[in-house]
Amino acid sequence: MSVTVPASRNPFFFFFFFSLVSESISLFVLTAKCCENLFSSTMSNSHDQQPQRSKPFRPTKPLEIDNSSGLTLVPRVKLTLTIFPLAATVTSVDEWKMKRALIDYLHSTHSLTIPEDDLDVKRVRDLKKRKREEPVASGTLRIWDLGFIDREDEEEEGVVEKRVWEWRKSLVEKMNGIELNLEGVKFKLDVAVPVSDDFEGIKKDWEEFFAFDARGYYRGKREPDTIILRGVPSRWFAEPRVSSKPSMLVTHTIFSTFGKIRNLNVAEDDDPGKDANEESGDLVSGLYCKIVVQFEKYRDFHDALRVLCGRSLQKQGSRLKADYEVSWDRDGFFRNTRNQTQEKTNRVSTPAADHYKSEAPRRHAPYARHSPENVRPRRFRRTT
Repeated sequence: MSVTVPASRNPFFFFFFFSLVSESISLFVLTAKCCENLFSSTMSNSHDQQPQRSKPFRPTKPLEIDNSSGLTLVPRVKLTLTIFPLAATVTSVDEWKMKRALIDYLHSTHSLTIPEDDLDVKRVRDLKKRKREEPVASGTLRIWDLGFIDREDEEEEGVVEKRVWEWRKSLVEKMNGIELNLEGVKFKLDVAVPVSDDFEGIKKDWEEFFAFDARGYYRGKREPDTIILRGVPSRWFAEPRVSSKPSMLVTHTIFSTFGKIRNLNVAEDDDPGKDANEESGDLVSGLYCKIVVQFEKYRDFHDALRVLCGRSLQKQGSRLKADYEVSWDRDGFFRNTRNQTQEKTNRVSTPAADHYKSEAPRRHAPYARHSPENVRPRRFRRTT
């Protein structure tokens, strides 16, 4: 005789039911933890992928741009010198004596010890062809040691940066207009800060440019985003042991340290620039390159231009300190490039369209011969 036990009173049923429920709860808890870990890792990766802003820098200390490239921005004060004669006629100018006179003046008056390599003086090639109001020589002064301006107890970089600008401005005012006497011949010295070194002047320039148009009307708030860098050695932005020409990938890696890049253009720069001596003939094609960088945010553009102003570029293992020209793009480089590409495309498509137009009458020519207007007269008379 068999006895049937209901499923609700079977102990194996309760054991199986509670086991299934416990496993479901454990699986749910495990899934929730996995989702939480996945979400946290995704958020951390998204934060890591965002470009980091440039670290606070000391205006008197070198700044390493990128560890892999070995490029460093070296601070310095650069001044352009223009020398005019006070006499009506000048037959000769001794560059070495002029340099020694300037070095002695800086040491005795401003307590600055300047090596001879940091002061360049070049006279005009042909003094006889020079006009009376033109200079007889020009030069460049570079001051690399700026430690006396910095103070260790100041942590704000803006305070030190402002002090550097004020000291440079004071030095220019004291040197500008002085007279140099070389063996009875007097000269007048004009001193100025290069345009690409004056960040405040560059910023004022773009603010005025975007504020008003050529007719003086207010344009509204607009901000630049593109930096133009000229005169940097091409081999420093090239792929090692691959080519001596600048690489787009290497350049993008270097300038990405300042912010996220929207557009980038790298090309050879054979223009000697404003500060170069065109008569020297030392320019070699392909030796320097021109870099145009467009950032996605104005703040990254602003910080990058601020860091690049008033500095020279140096490569690890090289004694060369390259002076470059930095400016902002007022002509819309990438916008014009796109327009030129579109114009080239239109020029290519126009001959093809003309070809098809010229072929069209040929295709319809047979039909035109049988039109009523071109019917030939009959030879035979029609009979009725």
